[in-house]
Amino acid sequence: MNTQAHTPQNQLALFDQQAALNLSPARPARPRKNKSAAAPYCSEISLSGRAEQCMHLLAPVLKLLSEQQEERWLALVSPPAPLTVQWLRDAGLNPQRTLILHPRGLQSSQELACQVLELGCSHTVITWLGPLAQAARLRLSRAAEQGQAQSINISQDFALS
Repeated sequence: MNTQAHTPQNQLALFDQQAALNLSPARPARPRKNKSAAAPYCSEISLSGRAEQCMHLLAPVLKLLSEQQEERWLALVSPPAPLTVQWLRDAGLNPQRTLILHPRGLQSSQELACQVLELGCSHTVITWLGPLAQAARLRLSRAAEQGQAQSINISQDFALS
């Protein structure tokens, strides 16, 4: 999904996967965190209930992450349908620091998330992969560690009513 096509050029825009892949990973190296003070690189949040309630809970978290005083992006990989560009704007996300990414071709959302994490151009990569198996959690954690980023997976079960 290319969100720039729906946004006038003079407005701030949420970017697409192509923008993320065009970012140059050649940047000054950030100091590696000391292994003894290792932070968890992969976290999970489980939400269930009505879509409106879940989205209401997510809004302040996403807004806070989009406002990080860092030169890297907040990346949302394959967000659910209710999480539209307009919803993100209404929730107050910083569009200059937010990427919406969708896999292309045969690439899976997990593969895309790992690629973005490893590049290190995002401080946080949020996925909606459902409950993670141990192997998937480990893969995301390793990719996040390599890019000195945080991976957050959201397991979301929207109720229909």
